[in-house]
Parts: sequence; C-alpha cells; structure tokens
Amino acid sequence: MRDMTIQVLIADDQEMVRAAFRMILDSQPDMRVVAQAATGVEAVEQARRLRPDVCLLDIRMPELDGLEATRLLAGPDVPDPLNVLIATTFDLDEYVYRALRNGACGFLLKDGAPGLLTEAVRAAASGNSLISPSVTVRLLAHMGPHRDRSAVSEARPASRGRGGPEDLIEPLTQREREVVRRVARGRTNEEVAVDLHVTLSTVKTHLGNVQRKLAARNRVEIAAWAWEHGMVDQSSPSGGG
Repeated sequence: MRDMTIQVLIADDQEMVRAAFRMILDSQPDMRVVAQAATGVEAVEQARRLRPDVCLLDIRMPELDGLEATRLLAGPDVPDPLNVLIATTFDLDEYVYRALRNGACGFLLKDGAPGLLTEAVRAAASGNSLISPSVTVRLLAHMGPHRDRSAVSEARPASRGRGGPEDLIEPLTQREREVVRRVARGRTNEEVAVDLHVTLSTVKTHLGNVQRKLAARNRVEIAAWAWEHGMVDQSSPSGGG
C-alpha cells in the first residue's frame, strides 16, 4: 500500500518554475515530487504510468497544452481520472472555464503564496478543490441568477439536476449555509474556521454534509451551486450570514 505521502507530478516548460515548485512541495513533510515533465505529452505519459496523487500542470506547454492534458487525465470520459491542479501565469476566464470543464480540481496563479500551493495540493489529493481567491469571485459571479450565462453555460461545473436550497430533500442547516457562502467566496477551510469561530474539523464535517446533500463532487461544485441559486451576497467580502 502507498504511504500517506502525497505524490506529485510537476509539468511546466520552464525549468526554473519546476525547480521552484519542487523546492516548495518537497519541503513539506507530507509531500514528495515523484516526476517532472517539460511537455504536455510527457506529462500525460508519466501521469498514466505513475498515477501520482496530484498532477500539477502548466497551461502553455509544447506538444500538448495543459488544458488538453487535463482532459486526457481527468476529463468526463476518463474511467479512472487523476487529480489535476492547474498552475498558470494567465488569469483568463477562458482558461479557468476550460480547465474546470476538462476535469481540473483546482486553478492557481503562479504568483500566489507558497502556502496556497501546498494547500491546493492537499485539497486535490483528498478529492477537494481550491481556486485562487483572486479568480473565484469573478469566475463564479458569472453563474449568479441575474447574470448572462451564455459565456459559461457549457464550461461551468454541472449542477447535475440539483435544485435550489428549498428544493433539497435534506435541507442545509443554517451553519452549513454559512460555510457554503464562504466557500463560494473562495475562502479556505482555515479561513472559514476563523470566520465562524469553530475548529477546522468542524468546517470539514459541515462541508462533508453539504457535499452529501448536494451530491456534489467537490467544493467547486458547491460554490457554483451557491452562486447559481443566489446564496452569495456580493456586497459582503466574507460571504455574509
């Protein structure tokens, strides 16, 4: 059996970036970089052979870009998908939408703090998702009930037939709603715990209950559901009560 160490594949066409990411990840006691790739084709080949816990992919790579590599590794037609985390310099909605549509479970900007990278890797390894806070609100606000959805209708995380808050067979509790609003704002589990003055394990328990009630695959789907059904107060930076 594999030990508890999170095994990571890094794919980026810039050697300096790969080295920086490897230094950050290998410094963590629970992570180990097991492979590196400079092209999308190489990334797909190594990922399929090694099946790491997380594949950290750049977007612009030779031979095969990271978005297409994501589809091959984690897309809807992949029978046993891998956890793919996108890290890029390009903060473009088009890239975010396509990455999520192709199965990515996280989207980070390379200029983010090292702590956000390690948290995103841990989230991906455990089947959760994390998107850079600077991207989250802009991305998911397009899914709100009063927005023009034409640009994102095909790219957004699927609602999978879920109704609104009042249509759920098992309604969300008030505290679960508070957690959902903050997740939709891009808050991390640690930040939610501080906001609500509860423990990290309590936040995780609430998220687990929400995920079960919504039949959501990850926190990206939870956030998308919240925006689609008008649960997020855009005037409140913390997601409001």
